[in-house]
Amino acid sequence: MKKKIKIGLLINTYNLPIWEYIIIRKLMNSHHSDIKLIIKNDTRNNKKLLKKIKNHWKHFVYLLYIKLDKQIFKLKNSPSELKDSKNLLKKITEIKVEPVSTKFSDKFKKKDIDDIKSHDLDILIRFGFGILRGEILKSSKYGVWSYHHGDNSINRGGPAGFWEVIEGIGTTGSILQILTEDLDAGKILYKSSSKTDEFSINRNKHNYYWKSLSFLPRKIEELYNIGEDAFFKKVDYENRYPTFYSNRLYSKDNFCNIKMSILFLHNILKMLYKKIYIKIFLEQWILLFSLENGLSTSFWRFKKIIPPKDRFYADPFIVKRDETYYIFIEEALYSTEKGHISVIEMNSKGEYKPPVTIIDKPYHLSYPHIIELADKYFMIPESNKNKTIELYECINFPYEWEFKMNLMEEVTAVDSTLFFYNDKWWLFCNMIEHPEASLNDELYLFYADKLETTEWVAHPMNPIISDVTKSRPAGNIFMHKDKIIRPSQNSTSKYGYGMTMNEIVTLNEKEYAEVKFSSIEPNWNKKILRTHTFNHTGNLTIIDGRFKRKRTLL
Repeated sequence: MKKKIKIGLLINTYNLPIWEYIIIRKLMNSHHSDIKLIIKNDTRNNKKLLKKIKNHWKHFVYLLYIKLDKQIFKLKNSPSELKDSKNLLKKITEIKVEPVSTKFSDKFKKKDIDDIKSHDLDILIRFGFGILRGEILKSSKYGVWSYHHGDNSINRGGPAGFWEVIEGIGTTGSILQILTEDLDAGKILYKSSSKTDEFSINRNKHNYYWKSLSFLPRKIEELYNIGEDAFFKKVDYENRYPTFYSNRLYSKDNFCNIKMSILFLHNILKMLYKKIYIKIFLEQWILLFSLENGLSTSFWRFKKIIPPKDRFYADPFIVKRDETYYIFIEEALYSTEKGHISVIEMNSKGEYKPPVTIIDKPYHLSYPHIIELADKYFMIPESNKNKTIELYECINFPYEWEFKMNLMEEVTAVDSTLFFYNDKWWLFCNMIEHPEASLNDELYLFYADKLETTEWVAHPMNPIISDVTKSRPAGNIFMHKDKIIRPSQNSTSKYGYGMTMNEIVTLNEKEYAEVKFSSIEPNWNKKILRTHTFNHTGNLTIIDGRFKRKRTLL
């Protein structure tokens, strides 16, 4: 039987943010980890009252901004809510230490280092203390593992999740790293990105904290499963290039109260503009298509299919029979806020009929992914609201479909996309491990020997992609000049902003790798604001786009 990985926790207090509490509970309940030691910061806060008042006054507008943000954008289940972990950790040995602290870092005394080393730990997890330097970084076999909420190639410093919102940086990064003496050169174990919230720092933090709590258990389990040599060989390969940084060091000290007041006012005006904008304009998903010989790649040539203003069309998939194209779409009425699956018939001249509803359920349906197998047609529409991945079979093409089975149940999954390769069915879909995380960030992969089965095997690298710019499926995986191409959504700044084209270079039961080779952004027409689905069959290439129109004013 494998020995569990021995872990020590570095904390300031037993009152922990709930996202950290959940990580600890996951590790304690796992088959791979054993928490052996608590290292508690015993430093007393000796700041004088006048110094505290001066410091708070210096950042008064910043502190006011944060407080108002939490009030205006209130959220249930805040990851920052404190939870007492004393009872959870009551059986774990505790060491109290008082580090030698400077303005920017903490160093441990030799007697404390010797005490920690005597516990023969594999990993120290940093949930407290300041910036760590010195021998503590080498006091466990695999070092000190620590979160950094930010993308160290875009912004370094802090506060976490703040500057991305204030400066309109499209993505907010999250990193798990092994600390080194060089603060900005830690060895990255896991890196992910999320869409930056347009207005709220509180909402921005909400998503990345809930998502990133999975990083530590994932990487520790991977270390346990594949062993030290394979794990760190992979880590070294992923850290083979230096990370250059050419932006300033971010800090709330960068702005005095006057400058923060200007930023505060700017964000308020931005919110007011948005409220006025949505009263005047409708942003509506439409279809855009091109009929040419081969794959169409110049989107300015595409013609529009614009729905009535009471609904939208999105997520187009194509079946060609004889000289007719059948375009399966999500059609949704704004009045019901629920999508159903419809089909549009189009001839080779681009003439088309109005959509006809073919599958309608009490819950939302979208993304009607079509599979052709042995002269039969199957469909997997997104049915996330029903917590299922559903399979339908066509019994009278294209209008009659019947429910066949659930491929998966009790799952939170979107945009399931199948690909048959090397005698296996590969199922790609975005999922979440925590209900408060975003469905736009992480791509999961499963495989099975046949289509009609519930026995889907999770890929050992899951999630195979953790990046909001290229994870979520955006249409059929297709072959082009012997290359396997996977379209994916890029939800930088806004959901479904654009698309990324990726070549799948490795796909088997143990490994997955893809390489991004192209980006699609909605820059060809000022009225097209987003695009998030791409499909091609025969001479028809079709996408969707979010179209800016004036509302009908009564």
